[in-house]
Amino acid sequence: METRRRSIVKAVIWNVLGLVSMTLVGLIATGSVKAGGMMALVNTGIGFTVYLFYERAWAKISWGRSHV
Repeated sequence: METRRRSIVKAVIWNVLGLVSMTLVGLIATGSVKAGGMMALVNTGIGFTVYLFYERAWAKISWGRSHV
């Protein structure tokens, strides 16, 4: 089982990557760094929260794990 700290660090790193990529997508879609950045921030906030719950739920499921 993962620690909460590990889950949070993984979520932060994943969301930084998502923030950068969503900013680029938003910039391409709107032509505005400000609008693209705002879209990315909202997406990152939602994604971060959902990812944490998702990771913690899967940490409690033993299916598919090898018990060596």
